[in-house]
Amino acid sequence: MIMSRIIASAAVATAASLLTGCSADKAGLPTNRSVYSIHQPVVQRTDYVLDLAQSGSGLPQAEADRLAAWFDSLRLGYGDAIHVDGGYGAETARADVARVAGDYGLMLSDGAPVTAGTVQPGSIRVIVSRTTASVPGCPDWRYAATPGGQISTPPNFGCAMNSNLAAMVADPNDLVLGQPGAPSGDSATAAKAIKAYRTAPPTGAGGLDETSTKGGN
Repeated sequence: MIMSRIIASAAVATAASLLTGCSADKAGLPTNRSVYSIHQPVVQRTDYVLDLAQSGSGLPQAEADRLAAWFDSLRLGYGDAIHVDGGYGAETARADVARVAGDYGLMLSDGAPVTAGTVQPGSIRVIVSRTTASVPGCPDWRYAATPGGQISTPPNFGCAMNSNLAAMVADPNDLVLGQPGAPSGDSATAAKAIKAYRTAPPTGAGGLDETSTKGGN
């Protein structure tokens, strides 16, 4: 009799929990039952384009001044990538663009992203690619506590860590592509840390420090 009551109570509790979960799902409450954050860093790249006229000797001074003014309007700085897209004979103009970019502490990047339209003859296209990382929706305090005893990871979980990661990463592209590792490594250098760990004496080998409680103030 007692066993049947226990089984009946367990069945009622299970049914109640299932109904609670169903009602929570229907109410639009969070149902993230994993240990992953629902808010992840989003990397976005924006390409800014400027076409400049070139001559046989490179960029005219007026075009170089226009390029510098354009860089100022974009607030060009660390993290921006500068590309030059041009046809045959654009090497001199490319060098002039590199000289202007050097005034901002930047170097030209290889290649050029695909942009709308074509570069007209006698012109070059300067492209500034700016990549940013952010975590949309953070902080998320919609449900500070999950009602009804529902087992779900809070929606704000991971917002602080992911937001700091997006703000502190030097190159947001690394969040997507990463960086290639070294093709070769020094095994002797790598083994130093392992050797130090293996040869270090245990911390408890010297016994406990004896401290006297006599004397006082």
